[in-house]
Amino acid sequence: MEFDPVLLARIQFAFTVSFHIIFPSFTIGLAAYIATLEVLWITTGREHFHRIARFFTKIFAVSFGMGVVSGIVLSYQFGTNWSRFSHVVGNVVGPLIGYEVLTAFFLEATFLGIMLFGWNRVPKGLHVFASIAVAVGTSFSAFWILSANSWMQTPAGHEVIDGIAYPVDWLAIIFNPSFPYRFMHMVTACYLTTALVVLAIGARYVYAGKYPQDGRTMMRMAIGLIAILAPIQAYIGDAHGLNTLQHQPAKIAAVEANWGGHPPGAGVPLVLFAIPNEETESNDYEIAIPHLGSLILTHSWTDGFASLKDFPREDRPPLLVPFFAFRIMVGLGVLMIVIGWAGAFLLWRRRLFETDWYVWPAQFVWPVGFVTILSGWFVTEVGRQPWIATGILRTADAVSPVEGWAVLTTLVLFVIVYGIVFSGGLYYINRLIVRGPTGSAIEPPDQGLPSQPISGAREAARAAIQHPGE
Repeated sequence: MEFDPVLLARIQFAFTVSFHIIFPSFTIGLAAYIATLEVLWITTGREHFHRIARFFTKIFAVSFGMGVVSGIVLSYQFGTNWSRFSHVVGNVVGPLIGYEVLTAFFLEATFLGIMLFGWNRVPKGLHVFASIAVAVGTSFSAFWILSANSWMQTPAGHEVIDGIAYPVDWLAIIFNPSFPYRFMHMVTACYLTTALVVLAIGARYVYAGKYPQDGRTMMRMAIGLIAILAPIQAYIGDAHGLNTLQHQPAKIAAVEANWGGHPPGAGVPLVLFAIPNEETESNDYEIAIPHLGSLILTHSWTDGFASLKDFPREDRPPLLVPFFAFRIMVGLGVLMIVIGWAGAFLLWRRRLFETDWYVWPAQFVWPVGFVTILSGWFVTEVGRQPWIATGILRTADAVSPVEGWAVLTTLVLFVIVYGIVFSGGLYYINRLIVRGPTGSAIEPPDQGLPSQPISGAREAARAAIQHPGE
């Protein structure tokens, strides 16, 4: 049996990066939330802000540890499965990833130990500063990773000599055409993801009648952030879409399943549902709203935009994944707006915590942000195919000379190991949530070692196991 090494390498990287992105997307927002709680604690003196901050520090420790473990694999895959990619664009992408280490990793490594283990050991102000520094560090990490990924989507500031990309203008490389939009879109998504998790935990406590003060504070803060950021995210997404239409028109054509053939002045409809058929170059079972596609993407009732038929078949991205993933992302984005505004209305009416039809389902909204982020990344990454670096290197030409069976073997091992790690992490985090924001997050003598910040995840897990019924 023949195994396609290109397809298997793509599946393997998609699996590992999808698993990994769950944790940074959570810890970026969670670090900012912990820092905010600490600032509120030190400025107001209210103890429950301190208690909630220490509670979420435990969850941060477990999530951060899982993110580190799952992220190490990605760098190795560049050499094992995608050596041609590293050879062609490594002069540009390599330094960008290196800048992440020099800024984000160094900043986090300096202050993460204080954040996790400095409770009652360092002055309050220093601990608050350390938490802010970790939050800034996580944002730096997002900055450089998204800069590198955005350059692969919309390359700029380089020259190609003998098939190899060389940097010419680093500012143009870093701030490539799609980067500002994608950075704002992703960081906002991280904050929304964390807010939804906080809302779910707070609703869980309020509905169960446990830790009422802490649960209500979590819900208030989460709803306030969601109510503000969710509509802003919709605006950022619209701007990102217009930028993508300008620089990656084939991706937009795939997302909209636009085959063209519309009469002049008729505009392009918005396809709500269809099954794109690449063989017949048409949509089966299409449900569409006339003109609305043009209105959203060109802000005109009649203007058209590039269709799939404007591109050779070999230059078109696969259709099913970006088409349906985009609609999942948008649908969940609308749900976030509803969650935020409904909660804000109930808060304004002072009926939030007594309204079971809101509090009970709010316990289960924690996966919404993660699914939305994964859907958005599927749109982004599948939608840029067949290019791994647009206009420079095709995905099929980027793989290493590795046998398909070898890639399949490591893929199976990754699925098994990651499944165990993910299940264990969810178990520990759930035990921490069950235990609740009582007592201290991590206290001497069983605090882990300040010289080994990652041991905070181990101690947080130990705390969850030792108190499974609380």
